[in-house]
Amino acid sequence: MSQKVTRSDEKKSIFGLEVNGPVFFTSTILIIIGIALTLYFGKSANQVFNDIQLQATEYGGWFFVLSVNVFLIFVLYVAFSKFGKIRLGGKDAEPEFTTLSWFSMLFSAGMGIGLLFWSIAEPVNHFGSSPTGSVGTDAEMAKEAMNFTFLHWGFHAWGIYALVGLALAFFTYSRGLPLTIRSVFYPFFGDKIYGVLGDIIDIFAVLATLFGLATSLGMGVQQVAAGLAHVFGIDGGETTQVLLIAGITLVATISVVLGVDKGVKFLSEWNVRIAVLLLLLVLILGPTIFVFESYLENIGNYFGSLSEIALWNESYTDGTWQNGNTLFYWGWWIAWSPFVGTFIARVSKGRTIKEFILGVLVVPSLITFFWISTFGSAALDTIIHGNETLVNAVGDDVATALFVFLEDFPFSGLLNIIAIVLIIGFFVTSSDSGSLVIDSLTSGGKIEAPVGQRIFWALTEGTVAAVLLIGGGLKALQTASIATGLPFALILLVMCYSLYKGLNDETKKHEKRKESEQREDYEEIVSNIIKKRSKK
Repeated sequence: MSQKVTRSDEKKSIFGLEVNGPVFFTSTILIIIGIALTLYFGKSANQVFNDIQLQATEYGGWFFVLSVNVFLIFVLYVAFSKFGKIRLGGKDAEPEFTTLSWFSMLFSAGMGIGLLFWSIAEPVNHFGSSPTGSVGTDAEMAKEAMNFTFLHWGFHAWGIYALVGLALAFFTYSRGLPLTIRSVFYPFFGDKIYGVLGDIIDIFAVLATLFGLATSLGMGVQQVAAGLAHVFGIDGGETTQVLLIAGITLVATISVVLGVDKGVKFLSEWNVRIAVLLLLLVLILGPTIFVFESYLENIGNYFGSLSEIALWNESYTDGTWQNGNTLFYWGWWIAWSPFVGTFIARVSKGRTIKEFILGVLVVPSLITFFWISTFGSAALDTIIHGNETLVNAVGDDVATALFVFLEDFPFSGLLNIIAIVLIIGFFVTSSDSGSLVIDSLTSGGKIEAPVGQRIFWALTEGTVAAVLLIGGGLKALQTASIATGLPFALILLVMCYSLYKGLNDETKKHEKRKESEQREDYEEIVSNIIKKRSKK
């Protein structure tokens, strides 16, 4: 049995809610203040946050680059080290969800929605504006565009999520600590995590999660509305966007009420089914052989250039491309890691550490690469052969890129409908999984918070998105979220050491226990031999 560290007094009933009062009420008050300040200062707030982000990337870009590479190397080391055999929850723990359901929830919560838009737009952008400033043939430019797209959406991004998810899962299921960010720092602070220090950590995680999800939801419905306008001619204005938020929030609320097994898992599995359907239709109706060829070539090019582009800092070119691209992504993934990591931990009990890391890191990355190759490489192929429509679409409105791309396919109307349904589905699963994470953080780590609390946070998330959408504060808040990536990168580095310390202690205890059992077995054998001889 693993050593358990528990504290029941984290879960208190206040006004009928089973919450950690300081985290729940402080977070709620700060959310209201944050919205009010963002709306009041408007564009000036956006400028301030933009300046902070620019300063962070200008002077801390090298630290971002170093950190994300450290995270990836660390989780790979843990997977293939002696720690890889440790089972989250103890040696007798069994996975709560099937492998397919697990992968579905990982993908839906992690990055499903982003790929629908950026799998086309990003390669097209990089093809038109070389990241390194080089000038070459169309084939060379396409190869470079896909290399950097793979870098931004591949192993480094999932490595960040794997680190946070593993740390939370280990300290929750193997050490009996609450499912909150504070638990990761138990090796440093001990029982102090149950005090003010732990509350501050969890409040920060709640704010990062809620504002990150709200801004993504708000900006996402703007993209959905643009798609509806492009495909069906429906007015994509503010009214339509608010109605979309209301609809997505309603479905997400129903999902969180049903819980992970009946709600989030069900929707995630259907998202993956619809995504596979869209992928297969594009693959069959589009350049099938070219996609498979480009997938293999893209992977080869990516691994061949990985060490170079992963550590590239524009040091000799003194450029600014990286600030608005690679460093933007690193800040965004790090800012999202409390949410995605907590959700991954929530659904990963019973997995071995090696299984967990390879499942979170390798499988989603390879699937992501195939998706990007199917849509992105095919888009670049059409551009290379003279079709400039996609270039114009990406330049005018990124939200329409997917729909413009599908117009060149047979049954484009059907494909567009499937794409819109899938976009909405991914938004719903992001919303409901995020609400469940905030429930856990504000209830002191309770795995299943009361229904009333789940409804409260699901509705709060939708309300915040709608208010910011109407008030024009979405961009400012998104920039603010990403600007927090640099200080949070420091926290994740501390998390690496904390996790290593926890895993090392666990392994030593296991080895001592095994030696003790072996010694007891040996003594029992010797005792039996002596008894037999004495009888003779």
